This record gives sequence, C-alpha cells and structure tokens, in this order.
Amino acid sequence: MTSRDDAQDGATAGATYTVPPVQRALALLRYIAAGNRCRNVSRAAKELGINRTTFIRLIATLEAERLIEEIDDAGGYQLGPGFLALAADALNARDVVQLARPVLWSLVRELGLSAHFAVLDGRDIVYLARQSPNAQLVSNVREGTRLPAHATTMGRILLAQLSTEELHALYSEADLASYTSKTPTTLAELETQLAVDRDLGLARSVANFELGIGSCACAVFDHLGRAAGAINVSGPDALFAPAEGRSAAIEEAVRAAADRLSASLGHVPADRRQPALSDA
Repeated sequence: MTSRDDAQDGATAGATYTVPPVQRALALLRYIAAGNRCRNVSRAAKELGINRTTFIRLIATLEAERLIEEIDDAGGYQLGPGFLALAADALNARDVVQLARPVLWSLVRELGLSAHFAVLDGRDIVYLARQSPNAQLVSNVREGTRLPAHATTMGRILLAQLSTEELHALYSEADLASYTSKTPTTLAELETQLAVDRDLGLARSVANFELGIGSCACAVFDHLGRAAGAINVSGPDALFAPAEGRSAAIEEAVRAAADRLSASLGHVPADRRQPALSDA
C-alpha cells in the first residue's frame, strides 16, 4: 500500500471503520440504561430503529455476555453484572487526585487564586491536591493537611451532603472549636449554616476561618451520586465579599470546575439524566 493510500484511508477511517452491529448494540445498552425494560420487543425495536430479529439476537448476545440480565419479577431487562464490572473498573482506574490536578490548574489560571481538592475524614477534611499561583498571598496548606470540617468551606459543603442522622452521629458529642466569630460552635448553629450551604450548592467564607482569607467551595460527586470530595479556591477576603464584583465570577468558576471533575468521575446530574422513553 502506498503512502497516498494510507492518507486516503486515514481521511476516511471515521466514516468507514465504524461497525453498524456494534453501534446497534451500544444503542440498545443506552436504551436499557435509560430505564427502558424492553418488555415489548416489537415496540422497543421500532423505537430504536432495529430489525426485530436483529434486536432479539442483540438481546441474546448481551445477556450471554452478562452486559444485561433479565428481571425475574417484573419482566424485561436491566444492566447486568458484566456491564457494572466494566464501569467500576473504568472508574477505579481514573484516580480522583490525578483527575483533580488539571482542574485545579485551570482554576488557578482563570482566577489567579489558590485551588485545592479535599475529602472528608470524620470531622476533618484532608487536603489531597493543591495548586497555587505565583503571588504573595497564597494558601499555605500542604497536601496531607487536616483542618476542621465545621469551620472550613470544603468541610461545610461536604457535611451538607450528609443526612441528619449521619451529621448527628459525628457531632452530637463533639466540641466545635471556634476560629473566628463566624465559626459555628454548636450543632444547631452548624445545621443552620449547612442548610444555607446546601441551598446555595456551595459554601462561602469571608474570613470565617482565617482573618484576611476568603474562600468558596463546591462538592464533587462520583458516578453513584456520592460526594467524592470538594474543590475550593482561596485568596484575599475582599474578593469573596458578596458586594465585591469578583465574588459571582469566582463562584461560577468553582461550580464549573466541580461539575467538570464530577463528570470525569461518571456523575450525571439528576436534571440531565435521560428519561425512560417508554415501558417497552
């Protein structure tokens, strides 16, 4: 084969190298993943634009490979253990810290502020990743640093994802240390603060934890909708004051960064999930 032939093949690879049967199988998998049980084979085949005989063969093949399984009581099909195992392997291979670093760098470049990723560990947060700009006032925390969850923005937004029972189990017998006059020091005060954070979908601080420092944090979610950690940015407190022009832009950037990292972990927000087309 000549180099000209190679070039022509490369130019047309996207159009000619796709395999229609594989595309149909993937369409069927997505259809079932969206909640369609395929109880009525003819209707499901029609909605997908697949020949009925081909549809039946695809069902048999996917079931043999354990990518789908039959639902005993209700009838129809759902995603099977083979598919779930593949998904779990793929997600486990994508280390959250590795995925977080470029997202944090993007925030640093966009905002010129220090950016961090942390996880909740009991009543503390643990910093797992940190990126900072070349500036005088930057975050002095290091990877591995532990800080009190109730007093910090990343801790608050992660605590806001817990149930009332989980929160009470953590704090019913705990002393909540005060760091500034804005720190919640009772469980009732903490619950009030978390309700505000939960409604906003982010946690704000204007010198709440450390004088002169402000921050803003959003939670990051995994493919099961669980809080996998949080992202925040920190810098001079004046930038984070509600009346300051940059506060809205900072919050928007942190929200977008948390959404990007969540998406890379397989999270699909509830309002973007594909609804079931029918009970076919």
